[in-house]
Amino acid sequence: MSQACLPKHAKLLKAIDYKQVFDEPVRSSDRYFTVLARPNNLSHARLGLAFTKKRVKLAVARNRLKRISRESFRLTREKYHADYIVLAGSQCAKASNQQLFDSLQQHWQRLIKQCIKL
Repeated sequence: MSQACLPKHAKLLKAIDYKQVFDEPVRSSDRYFTVLARPNNLSHARLGLAFTKKRVKLAVARNRLKRISRESFRLTREKYHADYIVLAGSQCAKASNQQLFDSLQQHWQRLIKQCIKL
């Protein structure tokens, strides 16, 4: 069971880490998510989540989005070392889990390609 969790070193924890990504991001968007990325100098990728009450009203829906985002990231985090922030899109609360998971997989692939070009 411990292999299925996201370790602490794989999370963006400090405001300065979020600020660095927000300042100069590589962006990928669709109707479910906006994902920002920025290459880092670490030996691992990190994930930050920013699901606001303004965009996703219910706490149950925000928690579902967080679980899906973490699981999707956990399965692909070894491919490229960058910092990622996931933001909610306009249709995310109405989508199925599979639609959200597929959307995130496409975002990871796009952002890896864009970050490699930098």
